[in-house]
Amino acid sequence: MSPRRKCESDEQPLFRLPPSKPPRRWGLTLAVASAATVMAGAITVSSLILASHESQQQSASRDRVVLSYAREFMAGFTSLDPFHANDYVQRVLAQATGEFAKQYTDNQNEILLSVARAEPTKGTVLDAGVERWNDDGSATLLVATAVTSKSPDGKQEFENSNRWVVTAKQEGGQWKISNLLRVV
Repeated sequence: MSPRRKCESDEQPLFRLPPSKPPRRWGLTLAVASAATVMAGAITVSSLILASHESQQQSASRDRVVLSYAREFMAGFTSLDPFHANDYVQRVLAQATGEFAKQYTDNQNEILLSVARAEPTKGTVLDAGVERWNDDGSATLLVATAVTSKSPDGKQEFENSNRWVVTAKQEGGQWKISNLLRVV
């Protein structure tokens, strides 16, 4: 006899298989979805932090460049050498632009005479800082200077401190002074 048995169509089967439903693993699906969400969030936050950091670095670099230029200019501007008055005036005019250049050119002869009559001075920059960046790309800076000079007989030394509002503007890849005001 064969272990197989022939069933008629109207007979009930002896063994019935349960309906096959694949088991759902919600835990694994949920873990993968949450890991993907966390990863996407981490990438987004990292990108935003990187962009912010780069922006701050670029801004700090720009501040350093304009501060370095302003310090150098103000040290030269406050250091007078009456024996080289023409060189002093030409050096200042080469670094001037805009309103400052116009004022300096208009008063060039008076400035030349006053420098030639003055005692030699040594100017130093005590501190400088960027006040603000203007819409036209120029920077307004505050600069504190100290000017040291000697009396005509050379026995006494005088020191005078000044504060300046300096506006520096970049022209052709070079910084120039477009406005210079002494703060009283």
